[in-house]
Amino acid sequence: MLIYYETVMQVLVVTSIWIDYFKSGLNSEKLDEILDDNRVLTNDIILAELIPFLMIRKQQKIVDLLTNIPLLTLKIDWTEIIQWQVACLNAGINGIGISDSIIAQNSKQKRSSIYSLDKHFLSLNQVVDISLFE
Repeated sequence: MLIYYETVMQVLVVTSIWIDYFKSGLNSEKLDEILDDNRVLTNDIILAELIPFLMIRKQQKIVDLLTNIPLLTLKIDWTEIIQWQVACLNAGINGIGISDSIIAQNSKQKRSSIYSLDKHFLSLNQVVDISLFE
C-alpha cells in the first residue's frame, strides 16, 4: 500500500508582512492561516529588523513569540549574491538590497516561499527563480 503525503511549502514571512500585521492587520487572514498550519519560518535578518523596535516598545511577549518560530539558518553564498546583483543590474533592476538578496537566497536554499509586501522580491524574481507566497 502506497501512502502519499502532500508536501506543503513552508513560508518565510519577512519584515513588511509582520509590520503590516502588527499595525493594520490587512494581511492578517493569510498570516493567521499559515501560522495555524505551522508553516511560518523566520531567519536572523528578519528578527534583527523586528526585535529592536518591539523591545523599545516593551513588547516582550511578541518578541518571545517571534523567537519561537522555526529559524532558517543563514548560509550566505556571496558569489551567488554577487551574480544575482549583476543579473539584476543587467536587467535594469536597481535597488535590490543585500539583505533582501540574502533573505531570498535563504528561502531558495531551504525550499520555502517568501511572503512579503516588498516589491524588491517581485523584481528579483524576474531574474532569479524564487518562490513567492500569494
